[in-house]
Amino acid sequence: MDFNLKPFNTPIVVDRFAYVHYFEFDNKYHTIPDSHDFCELIYVDKGYIMVNSENFSDILNENQLIIHKPGETHSLHCIEDVSPDVIVIGFKCSSTFIDPLSTVPATLNNEQKKLLSKILNDGMSVYSPPFNVPYTVNMQKRPNYPFGNDQLLKIHLEEFLISIVFDIQSEKDTAATESTGLATLELVYQYINENYTEKISLDNLCSIFATNKTTLCRGFKKIYGVTLLNYINSLKLKHAKRMLRERKYSITEISEQCGFNSVHYFCRFFTKQTGIPPKRYNTTIKSQTDL
Repeated sequence: MDFNLKPFNTPIVVDRFAYVHYFEFDNKYHTIPDSHDFCELIYVDKGYIMVNSENFSDILNENQLIIHKPGETHSLHCIEDVSPDVIVIGFKCSSTFIDPLSTVPATLNNEQKKLLSKILNDGMSVYSPPFNVPYTVNMQKRPNYPFGNDQLLKIHLEEFLISIVFDIQSEKDTAATESTGLATLELVYQYINENYTEKISLDNLCSIFATNKTTLCRGFKKIYGVTLLNYINSLKLKHAKRMLRERKYSITEISEQCGFNSVHYFCRFFTKQTGIPPKRYNTTIKSQTDL
């Protein structure tokens, strides 16, 4: 029997490893502008630092990281007498999925911090110290590091990068969904204002705008500050009052033009909303204006 085996999709692959450092910088520390042909991850474990690069020049706060792209000139320095703890990892990765991390810092969640701790431990178990000497161009492997830790270092680093990119993609998807949702609500709002005299139902609106009742009702209340049904009813009521004041139409005609199923339902609706039946509305208005 011949099986059709499927290959793995590997969007992020770490090809080579350069170094892993944990620095306890003094408050006057700074580096000279530098560049190399691999990526460099900068993570602030404690305190904060100033990072300067071609794509990002700003403060990197505690729990934040930036990844310099290959060939990107960069440097860092301590500010305001702060002595930060910083993790620096050099690695080779050609995936463009991590490119956004060179321009916008990522703030790690607890799971990602645990993964980074694994990477640090893996690196220190595979490579020989010192781990706090800058510009180490040839970090040596230990002669007898634990079985598999070299591969675990690669796997954990790839998992770590995938987790961060996943969060970035999710944020973009959420923003796009919210943007699409807002656009849909604006279309619903416009549709109601143009068609409120028709028989509009939640089912019809959901069908027209390809959404569901919960999303539609919650979104409408959040954006416009009123429930969707109350907004429709307020438009119908204003229209009915206007037609009554014009004295051109019967109660039945007004009921039909406002999209009610029956004149009896219209009368009950009008009385509930205003406290008076439609037949007495003009009389009441006239008595109020004559005061």
